Amino acid sequence: MDALLILGGLLLILAGLVWLVMRAFGTGLLWGWASLLPPLTLLYVLRHWRSARQALGLSALGFIPLIVGLTLLASQDSQRLHALLSLQWLKPEVQAPAELAIELHGELNGQPFVPQQGELLGSVLSLREGQDFFARRELVIRLPQPVAGALRLDVLPGDPGPLPEIEVSWLLPEQDLPEARRLSHGYTLHLNLQPVPPNKLAGDFHLVLPAQFKTTLSGRIEVFRDGLRYRDGKVDRHVDSTDTLAYVIADYLQRRFATRSVQLGHLPALTLPTASLELTVEAQIDGQAQRLPLRLNKSESRGWAVEADRYAALPEPALVAPAALAHAAPVETASNERSSRPLDRRLRFSLEGLLRSPRRYENLSMRVLTTRGSLALGRFQGVDQDGRIVLRQRLSGSGAVSYALLPEEVSTIELLEP
Repeated sequence: MDALLILGGLLLILAGLVWLVMRAFGTGLLWGWASLLPPLTLLYVLRHWRSARQALGLSALGFIPLIVGLTLLASQDSQRLHALLSLQWLKPEVQAPAELAIELHGELNGQPFVPQQGELLGSVLSLREGQDFFARRELVIRLPQPVAGALRLDVLPGDPGPLPEIEVSWLLPEQDLPEARRLSHGYTLHLNLQPVPPNKLAGDFHLVLPAQFKTTLSGRIEVFRDGLRYRDGKVDRHVDSTDTLAYVIADYLQRRFATRSVQLGHLPALTLPTASLELTVEAQIDGQAQRLPLRLNKSESRGWAVEADRYAALPEPALVAPAALAHAAPVETASNERSSRPLDRRLRFSLEGLLRSPRRYENLSMRVLTTRGSLALGRFQGVDQDGRIVLRQRLSGSGAVSYALLPEEVSTIELLEP
């Protein structure tokens, strides 16, 4: 209602001014041109009052709904009125710096695709353009299994299934719901994503769909691998996500029980955003199962925090020099490995033994469960120059997926072959 009153008042004022200029041109050509200049318009009104008073009265009448509308707006939304009067709406919108470095060239459904958001959560990789509930354009790749560590994937049009499922969707201006298309074969896909601390994957991306989909994308992408966001190298506790709440709760339990041996169970279903939450969490603390009721509150200054949290931070763990570790680690020669090798290598298999003697386990099938709950299955390819455990799983046809896992990311590792 306030907007209609303001708009109606402005239209009446404008109509009165146009009528006044027309009256001035009717009086004389020079008076008409002079009335276009505000000082001379006032002179015309004073000299030809009888001719100008009706147009001036119409403009004055427009001030009544204008003032009433501004008064209603001030009582209902003073910030909006301040922004209107300060002419902030005339200033160009300042774009916030992008969180992700995504440089893709090509098109999706025949239109340029410029995603601002990217995530790889579990086995689902998504690139999304637009900030609304329904994306303007979106690409979703559903991988055969969850990804832990690096991701290398190559798929050709002739490869048989099962292969990653590709879904493209778009929302046209005249539509209320987006359209989507899915396909599980007949496309070209290349992914080579490497971990980027603290929680990103970045690398090469190339996708070509059949001609009827009008989708070809190539370039470099960067995606988040969980719901955490960082500010100045620390977790941003203001972000509303399940991963943020899990981090806050785990940090609280570590400080409360003065131990870093805390494994948090799955959190119950949460409704976000909200200002406070009450929930019961299950966790393994120093190997003992605990069930604790907690209340979390969100504030502007601290973000999410557990209520009544007054526990001090844990001391930083002591660091061991790499040279000391190298000196302490036993050195085994190839001949010793062969002479002491048991018949079934699964009996004495461990992560430490794998890192000490990676060559004795090459090309053997292994299963890895990470600290984030992801599962990686493939044949052991060795330890790369960064100390990461490399597994490779062949898909049907010529496709393959590679995983590169840091030792500290490994929760359990299992050798599947003797």
